[in-house]
Formats: sequence, structure tokens, C-alpha cells
Amino acid sequence: MSLLSVSDLHTYFYANGTITKAVDGVDFDIDKGEIFGLVGESGCGKTMTALSIMKLVPPPGRIVKGRILFEDVDLISLSGKEMQQVRGNKMGMVFQEPLTSLNPVLRVGDQLSEGLIVHKALSKEEAKQISLDLLQKVGLDKPDKRYLQYPHQLSGGQRQRVLIAIAIACNPSLIIADEPTTALDVTVEAQILRLLQHVISEYHLSMLFITHNLNIIRRTGNSIGIMYAGRMVEKGRVNQFFEEPLHPYSKGLLDSMPQFSHDRRRLKAIPGAVPRLSDLPSGCKFNPRCPYVMDKCKVDEPPMYEVQERLVRCYLYQN
Repeated sequence: MSLLSVSDLHTYFYANGTITKAVDGVDFDIDKGEIFGLVGESGCGKTMTALSIMKLVPPPGRIVKGRILFEDVDLISLSGKEMQQVRGNKMGMVFQEPLTSLNPVLRVGDQLSEGLIVHKALSKEEAKQISLDLLQKVGLDKPDKRYLQYPHQLSGGQRQRVLIAIAIACNPSLIIADEPTTALDVTVEAQILRLLQHVISEYHLSMLFITHNLNIIRRTGNSIGIMYAGRMVEKGRVNQFFEEPLHPYSKGLLDSMPQFSHDRRRLKAIPGAVPRLSDLPSGCKFNPRCPYVMDKCKVDEPPMYEVQERLVRCYLYQN
């Protein structure tokens, strides 16, 4: 039984007479203890998928249809008040930019204690003691000092550790990490990734890890989903994906990765750009950039085909 099952999820934005299909029929499952990597270029719908799961889609966007089954409960059917009991309690989120994700006018300790007081009905003193322990567990030195500081007094890596502490404070079942290392330098990125892996192992959590960095998923993930223009175009196990990517877009992403070898060569790039989600091409949404494009690719969008225990949205695999 999957911990999280997303089925036929559609999240659209309605503005100025146009419809922007940010998430358009996305399906995936995350099992207990699994790290699922959601990968794609900027603007392909990864973050909006995460916000849809958390039911935090900003207006004028809304979930049009689909099902988000979490611990056997369809989150879409929950009221706002019921969803508040899920967010921060059973499901935590680590956002992309730690400086803007933390409240700048509240001390770190107050922000960390809030969820414990609300969801676990603890006293302020009980919440403080647990918060200090969490700050130490996520690798922050002098937790007593950090507890009293404001976010601007911390470095980017320290703020991200605080966000991780907030996300795991109430012992959730699932963590959603939305590009948690994007704003960090390489050394701090490695530290945060090790911390996330440690947290997953120690607390027996599942994770939806959103990134555009395939190397991160190669090192940390169990399963992978490749998104393009609001759709899932390939899903499978991480080891299979890196051995033999199926979708032309997946192959392009892997070919564009820097190779650490003595052979100097130009980086390969996928020609063109991700289309605007309010002005998508007909047929396969990747067809203007695809080196294998066929006439039918420009007319009808391909379904998902099962290939070697994986799923791929491409006519190259039509029987």
C-alpha cells in the first residue's frame, strides 16, 4: 500500500481569459520509506505539484480534478481546517528558499515550537525542550543561542537546517523537499543532503524530493519521475533510469549533465525551451524539441506505455 498516491492531478490557473495548465494529469506513488525524485527543468510544474499535494495552490490557481490519497485519505476532499491537521503534523515541507520561508519577525524558537504546541498540545516549556533537541539533531551548534535568534542572523545553510527541524518536529510520515539546496553553495549542499538522508533513515520517513539536479537523485533516490510541461513523461526505478533512460527528454537531460573526465567536450544542450504552459503545442508537448519527432507526435499526445517495468510517454515505444 502506497503512503501517497497521486492520480490524474490537474491544477490550472485562470487569469486574463487564459488557462495555464501547471499540472496536467500527473500520476505517481510513494511507498513507505521511499525517496521519490521529481525532476525537470524550471517551469515544468514540479513545485506546483508539491503545492497541490499540500493544498497550498495560490490564487488564481485551483485543483480542477484528480485524487491525492495520503494514508488512505483523499486530501482533496478535506476542508481547510482538516487540512491544517495534516500540514506540519503528518506531512512536512522543506521549501526552496529558506530566507523567505521563515518569518523574519519571529525568533527561530517560536517558529519551531509553534507546530508542537498546535499539533501536539504541548506547553511552551515542553515545546522549547523538544525544539532545542531538534536544533541539535539537525547539526546546529549552540542550540540555546539559535533558538533565540531571528532568521536574518543565520546563514543560508543554518536556515535550511531550521526548516528541516520544523518539517520533522511532529514526526510526519512524509517530507516534501522542494529544491532544498538550490540557494546553497556546493559544500553546504552536500551537508544538507547528508542531513536529509540521515533524517529519512532515523525517522523512517518517505520523501518527495523535487530538483533539477539529476546527480542528487542518483545519489539519494529510489524512484524517479521526469516532468515536462505539466506532465509526467517517464517514471521508474532510479538505477534503471540512469542505466537506460527511455524518453527523448530524459536522454537529453542526462546528456546535458557535466561529465568528470579528461576528455574535454562541449556540454550538450536540449534545443529550444520549455513551452509556456498557457500556450502548449498540440500533440506531444516535447515534439518541437525532439530529435525523433514523427508526424503523429504533432497531432496526438501519446499515452503512457509500459516498458521494462517503467512508464514512458512516447510513441517510440508503441507496440
